[in-house]
Formats: sequence, structure tokens, C-alpha cells
Amino acid sequence: MEATFTAVFHKEGKWWIGWVDELPGANTQGRTIEEARENLKEAVVLVLEANREIARRDMDVSDVLRETLSVALP
Repeated sequence: MEATFTAVFHKEGKWWIGWVDELPGANTQGRTIEEARENLKEAVVLVLEANREIARRDMDVSDVLRETLSVALP
């Protein structure tokens, strides 16, 4: 599955700082813009995996319906 997010990058001194507007907690840095982009992709995956794990752990699995949700964004 692939999702599209808004990545924001900003140079601070010698570092590139990056975050995702739609996903709080997905942020990173890199010495180059390319490194920051790759690090941000990894951060997104880690945040999504952590959120799924927390949701599964905190719910009674026998009373939950999980399904794919597709949303068209402007």
C-alpha cells in the first residue's frame, strides 16, 4: 500500500529538518536534503507501525472490525 503525505523541509545551519504535516511525530533531520528525505520515509513507517501496535494492544480484538479505507484528498 502506498500513501501520499506532505513533507516539509527547512534548512537550519548545516542540517535539513523535515516533518510530515499530516502525521504528528513523523520528523527527522539529515546532513543533506536527500538524507533528510530518506530518514523521513523511515520515520513515517515507524510512526504508522507504532500507532497500529498501540491501537491493537489497547483494544479488545474480538469486538473490532478492521478494513481498508480509501479517501480522495483535494
